[in-house]
Amino acid sequence: MSGHRSPEVWIEAAWQELAAPDAGRRDGCLEVVGDILETGRLSQDDAERAVERLVVVALSDESHALRESALHAICTATTPYALPYRVVEPLAAGVDGFEPLLLADVLAVLGCTDDRAVLPVVEQFLRHPPPEVRREAADAVSELRRLRESPGEGTD
Repeated sequence: MSGHRSPEVWIEAAWQELAAPDAGRRDGCLEVVGDILETGRLSQDDAERAVERLVVVALSDESHALRESALHAICTATTPYALPYRVVEPLAAGVDGFEPLLLADVLAVLGCTDDRAVLPVVEQFLRHPPPEVRREAADAVSELRRLRESPGEGTD
């Protein structure tokens, strides 16, 4: 990302390139979106719209690499932005469709929502066979339970 274009212009250009037939170019577009989200320079509304589009890619793209890139971009957005559960809720609904390698990222995203409504979804993976999935589920559950004990935080 060089030049004097705004993050909104860069992200819109990346979305247009996402329609490219070349998987490598599409993956590069997702990296650009993730880089922009990581800067925290988008408005909250623009960031939420970007994450919603990334969720669609993570759920629907047949390429493992593209699904992984979309999830990685969503994970980078959880640091500068507070993502409401409604934005990533389709990930919770489709959680059973993710292979273990990607499932850990999905659980990390869900745990960052600060919404206790996601707790039952995450808790079901505490006994999942791969240890990395169990670890991520345990981290997410700990974070969500911490919120339950902190009055005034999270949503009901």
